[in-house]
Amino acid sequence: MDDLLRLDGRIVVVSGAGGGGIGTTVTRMAAEAGATVVAVSRSQDNLDEHIGPLAERGLAVHPVAADASTDDGIAAVLDRARALDGDLYGLVNIAGGAAPSTWMPSTRVTRDDWRALFTANLETAFFMSQAVAAEIRGAGKPGSIVSISSISGMNTAPFHIAYGTAKAAVVAMTRTMAVELALDDIRVNAVAPGVTETAASRTYVDVDPDRDRRAIAMGRRGRPEEQAGAILFLLSDLSSYITGQTLLVDGGLNLKWTHVGADNTSLFLKDDTFRAEISRF
Repeated sequence: MDDLLRLDGRIVVVSGAGGGGIGTTVTRMAAEAGATVVAVSRSQDNLDEHIGPLAERGLAVHPVAADASTDDGIAAVLDRARALDGDLYGLVNIAGGAAPSTWMPSTRVTRDDWRALFTANLETAFFMSQAVAAEIRGAGKPGSIVSISSISGMNTAPFHIAYGTAKAAVVAMTRTMAVELALDDIRVNAVAPGVTETAASRTYVDVDPDRDRRAIAMGRRGRPEEQAGAILFLLSDLSSYITGQTLLVDGGLNLKWTHVGADNTSLFLKDDTFRAEISRF
């Protein structure tokens, strides 16, 4: 059973590896499972802070400072992967997210807002997936691609419509690419996290254990390693007959769906001032 989780001899690209959250954790866990990991981030400082220590531990991680939203950035990632020993096998699309400033009513969203969130959360994942899939397919090898959607893409995303819609599109992208690549033995899946304790989420989610117990069936927020564990499963041969699926990893938040307050804003938002600002029409 343990062998089915191993990734020995396989190269895995993690796009969005340097933030210290899910991407960094996936990088570590994939390397611990035997993979050679190409760890991609736009920020060299983030790579130095979060990926450097993994390399110092002797894990096979190779940081690449590149912008995965550009063709040049994708080319730099593939060049690095080609230079390594092993077969390019996997891709994890973590890059994306949304700053607190992107929360607002749908009536206030501009074209620039919309395009920026779609670039970060959909376009980047698609074109990176396209390039990696072509490389794997050209080598005649099997592969696995895993992208990050969100609970916001699986239901409603009040006052966060562009982000939620982009993450819903990741689900559609995943299903279609899975069909097209299935006969090439390249599986394509996604993970949709619920509220997870990361540095990024702390910018607009505060600590409130009582609220977490009310809103989430398991009574707490997720940890990065719990999202990374689901991703590692979808990368590995343990999921060899799974493709085109989006695995909701949310501690049962979707089962209760009680985290929207009387004003239809999320109860997880940090404070009343922030809640009032995003709901201002």
